Amino acid sequence: MALTLYYHPLASYCHKVLIALYENDIAFEARIVDLGAEKDRTELAALWPFCKFPVIRDHARQRNVAESSIIIEYLDQFFPGQHPLIPKGFEEALEVRLWDRTFDNYVHEPMQDIVLDRILGTKRDMGSARATIQTAYTLIDKQLASSPWAAGQNFSLADCAAAPALFYAHTLEPFPEPHTHLRAYFEKLMARPSVQRVLAEAKPYFPMYPFYSAIPAQFL
Repeated sequence: MALTLYYHPLASYCHKVLIALYENDIAFEARIVDLGAEKDRTELAALWPFCKFPVIRDHARQRNVAESSIIIEYLDQFFPGQHPLIPKGFEEALEVRLWDRTFDNYVHEPMQDIVLDRILGTKRDMGSARATIQTAYTLIDKQLASSPWAAGQNFSLADCAAAPALFYAHTLEPFPEPHTHLRAYFEKLMARPSVQRVLAEAKPYFPMYPFYSAIPAQFL
């Protein structure tokens, strides 16, 4: 197998890369990493010293690639499929990267802060993180009023980022009723075959999620 993906089926940033892999039917060996196991942590740290997943190993090029956005860019370059996830034009590609960063920085990261606080039991004030997510929701809803996908006419890197970010964030901060464009987009994302496949694989692990009770029944 040309590629090995080091990941966990519950991890949101891993979902982002899995969606890209499934969108273009890219073959890979799945290597589930248990961060609680010293052997797995040692193996992952040898690939990426920060010991974070996802990481892919390109065996043909003898290269390790980390960070979800960079992995997807790498796949688009060296394992192109029928659905390019980064547009060729500079302006279009810049827009895709902007919305990828928007979902990661202003939905995904504050969501993970809230989840980590629950896991650690630190009970910090998460008001700022929740406000950031709500601000992002408003911005995203406005963007989707004139765009069928997160960054234009086609499914892209930005949508790969949006799916796991919104899936987990909406269990913490529900989408406001007036944000009809965001709500419709979320339903369209969840109906995407690549996203459905990722969620189906994550389903057995959902009970490990600290906000498991907030996951809608349709996903369980």
